[in-house]
Amino acid sequence: MPTQAQRTSRRRKSASVRQSVTIPAKLAREVRRVAKERRLTISRALVTLAERGVEAERTAREQVNAAYERFLSESNPERKNKAGNDLMRAVFGK
Repeated sequence: MPTQAQRTSRRRKSASVRQSVTIPAKLAREVRRVAKERRLTISRALVTLAERGVEAERTAREQVNAAYERFLSESNPERKNKAGNDLMRAVFGK
């Protein structure tokens, strides 16, 4: 029988949500390839790839916000122009 501490620690873990998704066949092949290379289940590979994608989105958003703040705070015209170019790259890519 689990102790009170063991039951409490189990409750603190973030809950998993069972989710059904349909993905294109080409993407499914890539996910299977990643799972096989990393010796993961397909579900774990999907979770890992989704986590990396979410992290990449967050990082990109932070970079856009930083470039925007730098552009707004710059008063020197030459540096403001460079900050504007950086902001455009952050928004639209290279």
